[in-house]
Amino acid sequence: MSVNNKNILITGISGFVGSYIAKTLIDKGAKVYGILRRRADGAVPNNLKRLGIAREVHLLEGDLENISSLGSALSVSRPDIVFHLGAQSFVPRSFIDPLETMSGNCGGTANLLEAIRIKDMDPVVVFAGSSEEYGLVISSKDQYKRALEKYGTVFPEPQMIPEVPISEANPLRPMSPYAVSKVYGDFLMRNYWHSYGIKTVVSRAFNHEGAGRGIMFVTSVATSQVMKLKLGETDSITIGNVNAFRDWSHVSDIADGYMLLAENGKYGEVYNQGSMRTNSVLSYLLMSLAEAGYPVSKIETLKGDKVVEDPIASDTKEIFGISFEKTKVDDMMLRGNLEFTLEDGGIVAYADSKRIKIAFDPNRFRPAEVPILLSDTTKIENLGFNAKCSLKDVVNDQLNHYLSEMERKG
Repeated sequence: MSVNNKNILITGISGFVGSYIAKTLIDKGAKVYGILRRRADGAVPNNLKRLGIAREVHLLEGDLENISSLGSALSVSRPDIVFHLGAQSFVPRSFIDPLETMSGNCGGTANLLEAIRIKDMDPVVVFAGSSEEYGLVISSKDQYKRALEKYGTVFPEPQMIPEVPISEANPLRPMSPYAVSKVYGDFLMRNYWHSYGIKTVVSRAFNHEGAGRGIMFVTSVATSQVMKLKLGETDSITIGNVNAFRDWSHVSDIADGYMLLAENGKYGEVYNQGSMRTNSVLSYLLMSLAEAGYPVSKIETLKGDKVVEDPIASDTKEIFGISFEKTKVDDMMLRGNLEFTLEDGGIVAYADSKRIKIAFDPNRFRPAEVPILLSDTTKIENLGFNAKCSLKDVVNDQLNHYLSEMERKG
């Protein structure tokens, strides 16, 4: 199914992913509509301006928590495809105000599906689920033991260890209110296909980054501070849990995946989207330093008791049954040979003659952590998906974005 001359409706069009999908669709000749809450200042969202599509999208006033406004938007747009991306998507915020997250994410998804059902329309609906739905993924027997000590239980119990790479059949153990809201939407979307014949496809996209990612997200926290360091605006960096591992893709690859699911995804099915690699927050930060001109030759904790020479040296040794792009420090952490804690206080990174302090901020640690995400993308690859961007590509796109003083200030 070509999207040329098709009507497309996007919820969350002003967001990071929604704006990229809108541009991709416009470039393919689609007529793109987007639902947007009324703004008192009447300003056009920054993401649409930044991508140069502000005048090419048709913005419709609407609110996911108001089913009547959704019905009106559907009547105007008459969509062939709906990309449902609108949500409160910042995990830490969901811990602070879980009711807001549940109301908007769960209620909004239910309202959209009901509006489509009541209007008796027949679009393909692609839902933005999340890799956060998998939550507490078990990667080793030691990690399983630590999880039991911390939480007292792991449910469902793992049927095999390790549980990575993560396929669509992996157990769901959401570890935040945000993740729970996405599980709800995921199941509801598939139920509306089974119960009412609404053509739904669920994407569980793993972490996707690039220019324009919100300043509060960890990759932006890292790259914005690296550029401030480069430009003399700071002399140190503050970060949260450097042990967390994520499957980072470039947002353009994920946008292409959404197109593919709209065209070829099987209704009622779930598809992972990702890069099939996993890297630590620490590696992302150290790679950002290297790409900005600070090649890190050594790191050590402030106490000096944990030292790694040449931490971002490339490492391609197989782990979890696959080989992928990672660093020396990634490999050490994945094999359980290295872990950083709040008690370490932070890290010093040595780059030529420069000594860069990286402090650990306890406020950026989650109440319940997702330790590792690593996608198995076999299912979507069978539809023709191929992630094109390397991790270095992702890092550089974000660094270049923060050359702008306005973007660095958020």
